[in-house]
Amino acid sequence: MKAIVCEAYGPIETLAYRDMPDPVAGPGEVIVEAEAIGVNYPDGLLVQGLYQARPALPFVPGMEVAGRVIAIGAEVMRLAVGDRVVASLQFGGYAEKVAVTEAAATQLPEDFDAGVACALVCAYGTAYHALKQRAALQPDETLLVLGAAGATGLAAVQIGQAMGARVIAVASSEDKRSLAVGEGADVAIGYDDLREDLKRLTDGKGIDVAFDPVGGDAFDAVARSMAWNGRLLVVGFASGTIPQLPVNLALVKGFSAVGVFWGAFVEKEPEQAAANMAELIAWTAEERLQPVITERGRLADAAEILGRIHARQTTGKLILVP
Repeated sequence: MKAIVCEAYGPIETLAYRDMPDPVAGPGEVIVEAEAIGVNYPDGLLVQGLYQARPALPFVPGMEVAGRVIAIGAEVMRLAVGDRVVASLQFGGYAEKVAVTEAAATQLPEDFDAGVACALVCAYGTAYHALKQRAALQPDETLLVLGAAGATGLAAVQIGQAMGARVIAVASSEDKRSLAVGEGADVAIGYDDLREDLKRLTDGKGIDVAFDPVGGDAFDAVARSMAWNGRLLVVGFASGTIPQLPVNLALVKGFSAVGVFWGAFVEKEPEQAAANMAELIAWTAEERLQPVITERGRLADAAEILGRIHARQTTGKLILVP
């Protein structure tokens, strides 16, 4: 089979497209023939050696795959050959065939789009976990979403709207802001005057829940704009800068800084993670959510596509097709 292989930690462009042995299903595993593979910002961190995990080299990156089960291992109880599934992995997804644990796979309706299913895993999985379990977002609260035109940001915009929040989107260009409004944001603003804009838009009351996958200078403005009992969700650092929190702000403003690590959540709370995924699939089937797939590219072009995500040159969800 063909796969994208990280042979040494380093620049994204050094990823190799080459032949690999077909995977074999071990106990509790199934083999999925990929119809679609999700591309995510953390994939690029992983291959550069900048992520929380460092797999043994060589390895195949990729956290999401959707397709059809073509083989099952011993002890597999729920799935059968021919089932369509979407699965989450720590790595291993950028390949034509992928071994996944049965526990990590969620069965899909026969007509469910594989690319949309991949979008629901990391991006929507992170956003839903953040807003539901970590922030306990309530109807009519004000939700601020930074990086609102990216895959995870758009997911937070859509989910926040579906949960009944007032959504303020933040994005770096007019096109990106228009996209966020089109996907459910009540208003979209830029980064230049963020603190003053948030004060104006909340009548000085501040933000109830802030979803921040960006970090950098914007984090400081958001920390100074939180409401009493607010929850500032630390999701990631797409800006490349890990900010520092002046903890006196949390004290005097009475808000909480809450870490969001979706991968650890899936590992430590698999039953809740599976329930979240089932809810996201149902919401999508009911058209309460509509993941934005902006590009479906070739598996062979994974390095170039992932590089554009890291350069912040993309919007929505990008999918690889073997």
